[in-house]
Amino acid sequence: MKTSIIINSCFLLSLCLIGACTDLEVEEKDSLIIESETGEFSGVEPGAALASAYTDLRGLGNQENHFALSEVTSDELLVPTRGTDWGDNGIWRTLHQHTWDPTHQYVLNTWNNLNSNIFRLNQLLSPLSNANATQLAEGKFLRAYNMYLLLDLYGQIPFREVNEGVDVNPRVLNAQEAFDFIIKDLTEALPDIPQIGPGSETIRASKAAVHFLLAKTLLNKHIFLGGTPDAADMTSVIEHVNAINAEGFELETGYFQIFEAGADSETILWTDAEVGNRIWNGLHYNQPAPDNTAGGWNGFATTAEFYALFEGNEESNHPANNQEERRGFVPTDGSHLGIGYGFLFGQQYDANGQQLTDRAGNPLFYTKEYPGLVGNNERNGIRVIKYHPENGSYTNHYILFRYADAFLMKIEAILRGGTSSEDALTLYNNLRTVRDASPTTSVELSDVLEERGRELYIEGWRRNDQIRFGTYTSTWDMKENTEEFRVLFPIPAQALASNPNLEQNPGY
Repeated sequence: MKTSIIINSCFLLSLCLIGACTDLEVEEKDSLIIESETGEFSGVEPGAALASAYTDLRGLGNQENHFALSEVTSDELLVPTRGTDWGDNGIWRTLHQHTWDPTHQYVLNTWNNLNSNIFRLNQLLSPLSNANATQLAEGKFLRAYNMYLLLDLYGQIPFREVNEGVDVNPRVLNAQEAFDFIIKDLTEALPDIPQIGPGSETIRASKAAVHFLLAKTLLNKHIFLGGTPDAADMTSVIEHVNAINAEGFELETGYFQIFEAGADSETILWTDAEVGNRIWNGLHYNQPAPDNTAGGWNGFATTAEFYALFEGNEESNHPANNQEERRGFVPTDGSHLGIGYGFLFGQQYDANGQQLTDRAGNPLFYTKEYPGLVGNNERNGIRVIKYHPENGSYTNHYILFRYADAFLMKIEAILRGGTSSEDALTLYNNLRTVRDASPTTSVELSDVLEERGRELYIEGWRRNDQIRFGTYTSTWDMKENTEEFRVLFPIPAQALASNPNLEQNPGY
């Protein structure tokens, strides 16, 4: 006899991509049935299971799903419809406008993907899999990471034991239970996880990565659980960041070099996801590279408000316009394949230094203005890239955790009441000086949010930051909705139908 064991999966019925599925038979849409010949779960090969769990991190490098929920819903990115390009039945526009509902494809995909990852890690961590101490530590870190993302987005986590069959509805961890679970996993992982300093070309969790995720979790504790920041938690954040620094990590000079595939002093955790969509989803069709002669996809762009956060001449981002390093530049001399770094605003040039045109022959001048989320031409919107095609159009090196993020978490924790021998303003100006930005005479929490935007744009943290600083439900360019419940995404309709233990988040 065979017994069915459930694991989560990202499988979707094409009939349910956009519309409701009320007339269809309810199935386990976030599950894939695996049948055991023995009738019971008997463990997995731990080495292969751990390698598969690291491979799952590649999904965070996609432009849809988790990245779309984290960035396109923020003030940092939008995907304007250009003619019929990037219309996609409104899937991008609803994210920017905060009008998504429980049937949104990326809400469902992200839920399924993260739950799937967690269940497979439960299998690895089962005593029946006989993982060694190091494998267990890495597995607990990876489970905690996936659970952190799920808690951040949805506020609750379904949890299925490895030996539970199709007739068992997974129990649901509320925010407090999920938070405690994450902290426990990370605390237990720390002693046995490898000590790996900066410059590693190995995709592997480390003590520094555990300290990073512990700091991130504690910094957001009052958001997950309610209340106000606790001074003891903020002191713990500072201690975890200091521990990362003690491992040898420090701020890197040469901002855009961090995003090359080589070694640097900032990258704490990375995955071998292709960075191509971070390059090409915003560049124009007429901006090619030797290993991508087809050019860009002419979609993603930023808002004028976000661009204005950066120091420099707001009307030009060509070299020598006094911009800070992180804002980047648009080359006029054909260098860097003619493609700029950072924020691409104004006239664009080719690899020979000649002015580019769009497909209709108009000067390819990226504007700040949009007529709206629809009705855009090929030139509307400032484009954004950090990974650059001169380093490879589809290089497999995508950064997940970076020391500058931890450094900014430390500054924030000090301002939120944590105890430190260092001064927040001094640290803040240290970072700005490294990034060729002017030092300031004071620093407040609102300054830290802006600095996190300047430092970490398109790295997947903007939604999380805006929620913590209370600006996520504000208005910005082409976004008027201020509904407070949008700080959490809805539990997907299919998940609710398949597991009665789940409860829909308020407002949906």
